[in-house]
Amino acid sequence: MSERLRGILTPHMVPLDDRGRINEPELRRYIDWLIARGVHGLYPNGSTGEFIRFTPEERRRIIHIVVEQAAGRVPVIAGAAEANVRETLAACEYYHRLGVRAVAIVSPFYYRLSPDNVYAYFREIGLNTPVDVTVYNIPMFASPIDVPTLQRLAEECPRIVAIKDSSGDVAQMIRMIDAVRPLRPDFSFLTGWDAVIMPMLLVGCDGGTNASSGVVPELTRRLYEATVAGRLEEARRLQAQLIRLFDPVVQSVDFPDGFRAGVEMRGFRMGASRQPLSEGQRAALQQIKEHLRQFLAAEQLESAAPAPPVPLEPASIGRIVAEVLAALQRTPSG
Repeated sequence: MSERLRGILTPHMVPLDDRGRINEPELRRYIDWLIARGVHGLYPNGSTGEFIRFTPEERRRIIHIVVEQAAGRVPVIAGAAEANVRETLAACEYYHRLGVRAVAIVSPFYYRLSPDNVYAYFREIGLNTPVDVTVYNIPMFASPIDVPTLQRLAEECPRIVAIKDSSGDVAQMIRMIDAVRPLRPDFSFLTGWDAVIMPMLLVGCDGGTNASSGVVPELTRRLYEATVAGRLEEARRLQAQLIRLFDPVVQSVDFPDGFRAGVEMRGFRMGASRQPLSEGQRAALQQIKEHLRQFLAAEQLESAAPAPPVPLEPASIGRIVAEVLAALQRTPSG
């Protein structure tokens, strides 16, 4: 029986270069920084990681980079959701070969499925995957996973070892734990809603996969440790601090662009989103950046050291030279 997944596992974003490609050196630098600041694990290709905005080949490359850079220092839970069961199982097999601790698979999205079909989907995966599976419940984006469905899956599929629940519903989490843990002591319960990390831990969760941990890993680590150690007044204070960061970032701009701004404020070149932004969203992001600047200053959280300058590609140098020469030609002579 595997040990339960525990702690704060970071569903991190992927830096992009000025052409919208995966910025591999910056991603590797970001992974090292997160690990150095105490995250318990990494969760690439999640919702915060914008998995639907990458191609299947890019998603596989992201997991390869993260596993290689983590080098066993922390477990990697790889987002493996694809368009259908066959492709999802192929991703499970590929990530298993890379050495991930488990995969995370979101409930079917776009088509709203009945509970019976949600069960059928995960059962097909759970009985055929070579790697442990975390089922991912995010009702705002995908078909919900209810308590009877989770209980059936836990009973019938030993490879399904955890649930990540992003509903933020504490009562529903209590129902899930009460239904499953007596049958599966190895089963992990992880909260994906940052505003309720402390209460979720207190009712029996093992940890969380929280977007804020990609921006303030120091704070989420302290919150987790204070709660599990029973330092409840300290934990309550830390949870309130985290809410002051989390609420505006989630509510003021489209998800997950506020977290991209947050990671930039910690010293990383994240690049522009692949989703074009309206002028209104750009203005809102500037306000979020000011909020983040004040929050980080108040918490005395330093930015990462800047990365070394990126060498210009020959094509970029040629373009810059041509633009300078054209500007000189337009300038009137003395």
